Amino acid sequence: MIERFASGGPWEERYGYSRVVRAGDLLVTAGCTATVNGSVSALGDPSEQARIAFRIGLDALAGAGAAPADVIRTRMYVTDRSYAGAVTAVHGEIFRDVRPVTALIVVAGLLHEDHLVEVELDAYVGGKERA
Repeated sequence: MIERFASGGPWEERYGYSRVVRAGDLLVTAGCTATVNGSVSALGDPSEQARIAFRIGLDALAGAGAAPADVIRTRMYVTDRSYAGAVTAVHGEIFRDVRPVTALIVVAGLLHEDHLVEVELDAYVGGKERA
């Protein structure tokens, strides 16, 4: 069974995607950035953008039935190699006890020029009841 969850963001319907898709016990998020209410937050601050993006992703997973401890994989995209330390430090704060597999990828750019960080999260709920 596949379930799709929206966050109510303006681009999901327009561009045809879901914030989270649950396929059985596996949940995956779309890319999450520091866009809040249609505006990019924490301009110029990769650490705070990462914190906001992870919070958006974790909140979306929670709405689909997953807890932070259920996260098994994260991917972090940064627009500059120099942001790696700040972004991975935030990852460590959030996932220190969870320890999902992860990747940090340096990209040429993200959709909005003010986005410095984008994250994706995958979670496995191992038979938990659906929300």
